[in-house]
Amino acid sequence: MKLKSLSIVVPIFNEAESIIPLCDQLTENLKVSRTKYEIILVNDGSNDGSQEKIDACKKTWQNVVGLRLKRNLGKAAALQLGFAKAKNEVIVTMDGDLQDDPKELKKLLVKLDLGYDLVIGWKKNRQDSFTKRLSSRLFNLITNLIFRLNLHDYNSGYKAFRAESIKRIRFYGELHRFIPILVADKGYLVTEVPVHHRKRKFGKSKYGSGRFFHGLFDLTTVLFLTKFRFRPLHLFGYVGLVFFLLGTIGGGYLTWLKFVYGQAIGQRPLLLLSSLLIIVGIQIGITGLLGELIVATFLKDEHQELSETHQ
Repeated sequence: MKLKSLSIVVPIFNEAESIIPLCDQLTENLKVSRTKYEIILVNDGSNDGSQEKIDACKKTWQNVVGLRLKRNLGKAAALQLGFAKAKNEVIVTMDGDLQDDPKELKKLLVKLDLGYDLVIGWKKNRQDSFTKRLSSRLFNLITNLIFRLNLHDYNSGYKAFRAESIKRIRFYGELHRFIPILVADKGYLVTEVPVHHRKRKFGKSKYGSGRFFHGLFDLTTVLFLTKFRFRPLHLFGYVGLVFFLLGTIGGGYLTWLKFVYGQAIGQRPLLLLSSLLIIVGIQIGITGLLGELIVATFLKDEHQELSETHQ
């Protein structure tokens, strides 16, 4: 394993009991490798005394950096701040609850040395509740069906990046769940390696209330940002076409009844439904066309800016 300079980013939200043991374990493992490193603890608006523990770590270990968000903005915001402040060539993320084993860090770095840009720590034998494991499997299954990266644990908090691959990405809300997809979309190589996962010793999970359904909503956002960002008509057009065709089929059926069998159709609910489907289909298609115009304008300005830059 090649020695690398590491920035370890740990988002913290009400994990006071875990902070000092985590810093202690990380320091012990990193001392053995003699790697240049920094541990960045990002306090995501904790109110349980976590800040005092972070301050204590800073006094005890000179390589510990403490950052603080004034209020709880979520894991994505905490990670984004940590990435922005990271100074080294490799960035590692891990959760602050002691479930990610610092001893497994070597596995991620070895895989990174093989030419990958992002290595995910796959919690193969996950030490969480049945409900949490089931929702995670469903989420990963659905995500694999759509994006086909063939990963087992998209939302694992234990990851190692080449700094250049993650600093180019801006994410918000809960899009941190889809970091592997966003990184792969930029052309970087993504893989995973099984890691040991430990049972939670203190407290309970702070991130992820309603995570499955939130994840599905965010999945739609990421799908649009990656697959349809520069071709919105391909998304809105197909959806609009389905509505339009359904409405046309319904209208055709009513026309057939009217002129072939002479039946009255003015009071039939299908007439109203068919008209509504056709109108909605046209509107969705027009939305896609407007999206194409916006994208074309954006790309034109971007290409012009690049042309002026290289003159």
